[in-house]
Amino acid sequence: MAQAMLVAIRPPHILPLIMSDRTHAIPPKALVPAKQAWRWRVTPNINIRPISSADNAAMAGIIRTVSAEYQLTPEKGYSVADASLDQLAEVYAPAGAIYLVIEQQSHIMGGCGIAPLAGVADTCELQKMYFMPQIRGHGLASAIAKLCMNFARDYGYQQIYLETTHLLPEALRLYYHLGFRQLPQHLGNTGHCVCEIPMLKPLQAG
Repeated sequence: MAQAMLVAIRPPHILPLIMSDRTHAIPPKALVPAKQAWRWRVTPNINIRPISSADNAAMAGIIRTVSAEYQLTPEKGYSVADASLDQLAEVYAPAGAIYLVIEQQSHIMGGCGIAPLAGVADTCELQKMYFMPQIRGHGLASAIAKLCMNFARDYGYQQIYLETTHLLPEALRLYYHLGFRQLPQHLGNTGHCVCEIPMLKPLQAG
């Protein structure tokens, strides 16, 4: 099934990114009331918006493709074999959760989400941040992460947690840049244990 998805997520006529407009550095706020009703036009050919059920297959394919690229395989304990990857729109539908996708010319090219951290009050987890190579290095990871943090702050979370691995050095640099700091031990019950670097960021007003 994963091999079939590889074809679907490599559209043949994607135009180059147009990133001269840097308004994506200041993402919109107050996302909770209109969780499923907005679309942020980051550039003339890039949108960020909440996931829909029609995006499930494409986003699952991206997660599995990028995981394989970085050798985050099921055999090593990573969650890429989890069946919930095929139902992300439904998994992130409840209040207090959101999954955002990056859309280039109607093609899904990446995403990440926020969900409550089980076992820790007033804390959410940044989850499943994956991007196709074509859109990396343009500030979009920072933009979508800031959107997720705006949603978390708006919803009332006090802090945001994540778990990552040294196998993702670009992601680790981004998290430090966004203000996350490494913890001495893991928090809550994330359902996965192979990501050896737990990180936390307070969510202040403003």
